[in-house]
Amino acid sequence: MVVRRDSAVGEQGSDGGRETAKAAKRPASTKPETKPEKKPAAARASGAAGKAGGAGKGAPGKKAPSRRTESEKVPDGKAVSGRAADDEATPAREAAPARKAATTRKSTTARKPEPAGKATPARKAAPAGKATPAKKATPAASAKKATPAKKAPAGGKTTTPSTKKATPIKKAPRPRKQLVAPGKATAAVHAAPAKTVAKPAGDESRTALVRRARRINRELAEVYPYAHPELDFENPFQLVVATVLSAQTTDLRVNQTTPALFAKYPTPEDLAAADPEEVEEILRPTGFFRAKTKSVIGLSKALTEDFGGEVPGRLEDLVKLPGVGRKTAFVVLGNAFGRPGITVDTHFQRLVRRWRWTAETDPDKIEAAVGALFPKSDWTDLSHHVIWHGRRICHARKPACGACPIAPLCPAYGEGETDPEKARKLLKYEKGGLPGQRLNPPQSYLDAGGRPAPPLGAG
Repeated sequence: MVVRRDSAVGEQGSDGGRETAKAAKRPASTKPETKPEKKPAAARASGAAGKAGGAGKGAPGKKAPSRRTESEKVPDGKAVSGRAADDEATPAREAAPARKAATTRKSTTARKPEPAGKATPARKAAPAGKATPAKKATPAASAKKATPAKKAPAGGKTTTPSTKKATPIKKAPRPRKQLVAPGKATAAVHAAPAKTVAKPAGDESRTALVRRARRINRELAEVYPYAHPELDFENPFQLVVATVLSAQTTDLRVNQTTPALFAKYPTPEDLAAADPEEVEEILRPTGFFRAKTKSVIGLSKALTEDFGGEVPGRLEDLVKLPGVGRKTAFVVLGNAFGRPGITVDTHFQRLVRRWRWTAETDPDKIEAAVGALFPKSDWTDLSHHVIWHGRRICHARKPACGACPIAPLCPAYGEGETDPEKARKLLKYEKGGLPGQRLNPPQSYLDAGGRPAPPLGAG
């Protein structure tokens, strides 16, 4: 290869190196072996061609490694260095390889930013002698893990300091929506009714329930103005004995049985001294006659020994008598002593639940719940009205809804026969033109068209 000499620039060697006139005169032994010093980024890009000629007699074509950062960028084609005078005489075709190498190093360090949330570690640069093409960033959709850093070939030096691998931030999983199988529904759960307060029906308020309950009682008072206890009695002793015998049987059967009993044992002292077998024979038609015989003889003895043969007028004393509970005690107090009380028998329980005055099933709780809807003075007559209506119209199995006078106020309307003609055939006692339950009914009952019950054995 022909070596061209130029006094201003120097001479070009066969390997592309350039030597200035001053460098040629310098002895080889006095030239110190130094490491290339770091220069600013602007000087590295523009003075690459000058370094090729002034590198001395070192390895031809080898360029000093340098470090660059992405923030230090110098436009291509501009030379800024202390050797501007020497480099101006260099032809453009000779400076082109140096500019190309500088541009390649620039592209190696300048990497495209990774998408947010995925940090890609910095790559180590290739040796200065070979330009490594810039690698495009991996798309976020396909790169689930950060790209590991690639090591440079042996003997190379990096152009940028490697950064620490960023730990990807894991997002908390979104809460999964609870799915309900189609066709299934949660059943709504209702609260238990209060112990002493009636449960309103549906959306009915407490005030509306009280008004409706009292209106029903007024309507029934007009339908049954002659309502009275349907047990025949002449004194409190006869009433308490008849009420004990009415358990698990009808008032009619009791009224047909008690005349013979009281004719033979008119006082508590007489019944207390009676022969149990004789009493059992008299009480046989009422059912459970042995148990009832034991009860009536026992309460007669208690009245004789503890109360002087008189029936007490207090609830606390009455419930102490054998066979006497709260229902029997309230019947006696309300009808023999004129003291208000609610009689919760089977008819009363059925109707107050149909009318939704309460949802309770325990007699004591029903008594408290219904009693809270009415003034105390109405309790005895209320008991008569409800029981009479249950025996004549609002039957247990087939109520006569079509003939009911309080149908507009009843939430259970429609459970029975709604046809008026068919419903009238279901009415009983005086409402159906039939005899009542008492052998000796009051005159008001007879004046209303009622008929007395036949004696035992009369049909």
